[in-house]
Formats: sequence, structure tokens, C-alpha cells
Amino acid sequence: MASPTDFEATFELAGQSVTYYSLAKAEASGLGGFGKLPKSLKVLGENLLRNCDKLAVHEDDIRDLGAWTSDPTMVREVAYHPVRILMPDMSGIPLLVDLSAMRDAVHDFGGDPAKINPRLPIDFVIDHSVNVDYHGRPDALQRNMALEYERNGERYRFVKWAQQTYENISVIPPGMGILHQVNVEHIARVVWSDAVDGRRRAYPDTMLGMDSHTPMINALSIFGWGVGGLEAGAAMLGQAVSMLIPNVVGVRVVGRLPEGTTTTDAVLTVTERLRAHGVVGKFVEYFGPGLDHLALT
Repeated sequence: MASPTDFEATFELAGQSVTYYSLAKAEASGLGGFGKLPKSLKVLGENLLRNCDKLAVHEDDIRDLGAWTSDPTMVREVAYHPVRILMPDMSGIPLLVDLSAMRDAVHDFGGDPAKINPRLPIDFVIDHSVNVDYHGRPDALQRNMALEYERNGERYRFVKWAQQTYENISVIPPGMGILHQVNVEHIARVVWSDAVDGRRRAYPDTMLGMDSHTPMINALSIFGWGVGGLEAGAAMLGQAVSMLIPNVVGVRVVGRLPEGTTTTDAVLTVTERLRAHGVVGKFVEYFGPGLDHLALT
């Protein structure tokens, strides 16, 4: 039976050996044609290799993903282990309240409440929160921010307490931007690294988000998947997220935008065509020479 160490390989970076999980080794072991997978599914493949514990992830899961090119419409459920979670404040606060209730329950039963912490890094972004009471003046933002803290002081005190109390919670305060853009420009790492048994290990950035725009991070080669509060809460405590191996829709981009058009025009046109094609529960993967003429943000 396969285990993560069976797929380990190394490369040198700045004079240091770095371990990663090789799809080529999985293919050489007869587990499927990983070299022919769409790039998004290659990231999912690495996720399965790295987390093959024979409990949530089994060798058959890896084999099924490796066979995707021969049967792209297969219906197969796998266990996805994200690296991190992105939480907007509106849906994230109830989870922080649940976490705090768990600490109270552990305390009531004589346990150590400090042991209740998120297992994954959580970026808690407060956005869409500042109302426009002042405008047309240089200090408008500062005044609007001051009113926001005054109106929702209890809410922000709780969030600040949670950041100071729990491990693995980072709070992005109001006024820093919409969480989707903050994720792309400031939070995303593309590649994570850590040390396991004294060895440096590298692996792709993968995430869960609690809103419908989370998958836009995929444009940065990051595996993003949108979920609801129950799934995010389970993942926060270290549980895998069950998902069907998604089908992948490819979009080949060629040429340049003609003069007088904007990226918004292109987005609306592509969105219309994708909706007609049907992309719910699927990945959309863009490729082609036209990408060289488009900015990520």
C-alpha cells in the first residue's frame, strides 16, 4: 500500500535539500497518467499524495484521479486537505463563536480549553463593512472608519480577542480592501514550506473560502474551493473536505483586446459563454498565448 514517503523527491534550493511529492513517481508506480492531467488536477493530485494516510485518502483515490484523462466524467469522491482557510467576517464570526463555545464546554468538563485551536491557518478578512457617511473630502475614509468602529465596537472587540486568544488566526482589519483582492495580492503564497522531522518540505498553496468568489485565486495557480460554514468549521479542526473530482473546462485565450474594449468586456463575454456551457462544480482552466497580454489583477 502506498504512503506519502513513496512519492517523495528532492531538489536543491539555496544549498538546501527540499522535499516535495512527485506526480512522476506516482505515475511510475502505475497509479495513473498524472503527466497528462490539467494543471488544476495536478495540484489536487499532489494533495492526495501528501495526505495518503489510508484513512481519509487511500491509494484507490490516487489511482482514480490518475485515470481522469480516460474518463473525465467519472463520479468519484476524494478527501481534500486545504493548507489554509479564508473567512469573510459575516460568515466567519459564527465559527469563532462556535470555537469559543467549544472552549467553554471543555472547561466545564475539567479539560484545558487552550487546547481548542484551529488546526489550519485562518485569514479572517473584515470587508464590505465601512459605510459612506462622509465623502468628497480628504479625511472621508478616516471619518467613516471611526464611525464603523464606534457602531460595531463589540464585534471588533470579539474579533480582536479571538486573534489574541487562538493560534493560527490572522485578522485583516476593515478598510484594507475586499477579501478576494486581499487574498490575491497579499495573502496567497503559491508555494508553502515547513519542516518535518528536520527536513524542509515544499507543497502547493491550497485553500478553502466561504464565499462564491474564492475560486478567482485559481488564476494564481492556487487550488481554491468554495464551501459553507459547516465544511469550513470541520476543516478548521483538521478534517478533510469531501469533494467530487471536478471536471475541467479549458478556455484557450488568443490575441489581444481590441482598442476601445476593457477587461470587463472580456470577462462578461467569457462569463456568458461559460454559463451557457455549464461550469457549476467544475474548474475552468485558461491557457494560450493571449494570457501574455492580460494582467493577473
